[in-house]
Amino acid sequence: MDLEARSESPPPARSKTKMMQRLMVAFNCVLLGVGVTGGQLLSRLYYSKGGHRQWLSGWLQTGGWPLMLIPLAASYASRRARHGGGAPVLVTPRRVLLAAAGLGLIAGVDNFLYAWGLEFLPVSTSAILISTQLVFILFFAFLIVGQRLTPATVNAVALLTVGAVVLGLHVSSDRPAGVTGAQYWLGFALTLGAAVLYGLFMPLVELAYKHAAAGGRALTYEVAMEVQLVIGFVATAFCTVGMIVNKDFQVIPREAKQFELGEARYNMVLVWAAVMWQFFFLGTVGVIFCVHTLLAGILIAVFIPVTEVAAVIFLHEKFSSEKGVALVLSLWGLASYSYGEWSEARAKKKMEAAAETQAS
Repeated sequence: MDLEARSESPPPARSKTKMMQRLMVAFNCVLLGVGVTGGQLLSRLYYSKGGHRQWLSGWLQTGGWPLMLIPLAASYASRRARHGGGAPVLVTPRRVLLAAAGLGLIAGVDNFLYAWGLEFLPVSTSAILISTQLVFILFFAFLIVGQRLTPATVNAVALLTVGAVVLGLHVSSDRPAGVTGAQYWLGFALTLGAAVLYGLFMPLVELAYKHAAAGGRALTYEVAMEVQLVIGFVATAFCTVGMIVNKDFQVIPREAKQFELGEARYNMVLVWAAVMWQFFFLGTVGVIFCVHTLLAGILIAVFIPVTEVAAVIFLHEKFSSEKGVALVLSLWGLASYSYGEWSEARAKKKMEAAAETQAS
C-alpha cells in the first residue's frame, strides 16, 4: 500500500491515508519496543545460563528473516490476483536490492560485534553503550540523507545522551561474575563499535528507500519489507559462515545439554531470541519508512530504561538511582521530541491553510 498522501486526493481519502500512516507508525513502534527489549534480555539470558557462542548469538539477530516471507507472499498473491501471471515477484529495483545486500554485510558485522560484547557485559551496561548510537545516527543522517536538525531534536538527543552518561557512572559495579577486567573493557569497546556501525547503517537504509522511490515510483511498504528480507538474509549468511569456521554447529548440541535451564529451554531461548530480534529490525525499518531514521534512533534510546527495569525483574540485575535518573531523562527527551514534531506539524498546517485562503 502507498502510505504517502497525494495532494490531488479528496479530503476524505487524504484523511484515511493519514490515519493509516499513523496506525503503521504505532504498529512499528510497538514492534521495535517489544523486539529491542525482548531481544536484549534473551541474548543476555543465553550467556548468563551457560551459552558461549558469539557467532550463534549474532546469527539469532537476523536469523528470523524467513518470517518476512509470509507478508511478502501475501503481497505477491494480491498482485497476481490483480494483474495475473505478469505480476512481478519483487517490486524493488535491482540496484536497491544490491545495495540492501551491502547493508546486510554491515548488519552482519554489527550483529557479531554486539553479540560478542554482550557476553562480557550486563544488559544494563550494554543498553547504555548502544544508546550512544543516537549521536552517531544524528551525525550520519545529517551527512547522508540531509536530516534537518531542530531545537527540539537536538534537545532530545542531548537529554538521551546525558541519560546514558549518568548510567555509565556505575558500570564498573555491574561486571558479571566470572568476567575479568580485560574482558569487561573488551565488551565495552565492542559494543561501542557496534553502536557506531549501527549509527551508519540506519541512515543508509533510509538512503536506499530514497533510491527506491526515484523516478516517480511509489515508495510502498512492500519495498521496505523486501529490503529488510535481503538485509536479513545476507546478515544471516555472514554469521552462518562465521559459525561454520568457528565450528559452532558441532558445539551447539553439547552446549544445549549443559545449559543451566535445560535443553528444551535452551532451544526456546534461541527461537524466541530470533523472533524478538526480527520484531526489532522489522519495527526499525518500518519507522524509518513511515517517518525517518532519527525517530527510530530516539525510540531505541527511549526503550533503554524499559530494558533496565525488565533486566532487574527477570535477570535480577541491580536498579540504582542512576537508572531512575536516566529513566526520567529518557522520558523527558521523548516528550521534547514529540512536542517539537507536534508544534512543527501545527505550524505547517497553518501555513498550508493560509496559502489555500490566499489562492482562493
